[in-house]
Amino acid sequence: MEHIKTYYREEVQVNEKKILFEGPISSEQIARYEYHPGLVAFRQPKAQKKALMGIAKLPEGRINVAVDDGMIVGYATFVYPDPLERWSESPLDNLIELGAIEVAHEYRGAKIGSRLLELSMYDDAMEDYIIITTEYYWHWDLKNSGKSVWEYRKIMEKMMNKGGLYWMATDDPEISSHPANCLLVRIGSRVSIEDVQTFDQIRFTDRFLF
Repeated sequence: MEHIKTYYREEVQVNEKKILFEGPISSEQIARYEYHPGLVAFRQPKAQKKALMGIAKLPEGRINVAVDDGMIVGYATFVYPDPLERWSESPLDNLIELGAIEVAHEYRGAKIGSRLLELSMYDDAMEDYIIITTEYYWHWDLKNSGKSVWEYRKIMEKMMNKGGLYWMATDDPEISSHPANCLLVRIGSRVSIEDVQTFDQIRFTDRFLF
């Protein structure tokens, strides 16, 4: 399918600051911005900025960011599923993954993650996609948040709901390995019934559970 990207931007007052939310942005735009040193959930800042620039160059890759005075303080990425996960085995070319969402620690609590997800869905092209995200408790910042696994799960699920992603059952072994792990999904309004049925077959590979 043709991967259309429609750029949006808006400034929002957040805790006495004006935060710019924009995306999907290009690799060149990412390069021009500074990158917050506290964004270390997945890689060290320099390496993660480079990774975001690489994703932005992909036909299906989308990077949406929150920017404070020229510095990226939060981001959300959309890309085809990781080759190591079952979702990558899908024949669907309209199945993409919310691969990562991260907000610098001192900017948390201001609903920046929720706003990023809402911005992501401004793009009408998202109605052509099945969007998934796989949440694993070992990726969550339990130490700094002071939250329990279940408290953090509730926060994550509420945030994902802002982007229209809701819980769906699956027999994926990694997700099933802990009850707090979960699959959340958004099915665009223009996704065909056939594609939804194909996706359901991927969610459940054990026919006795489906």
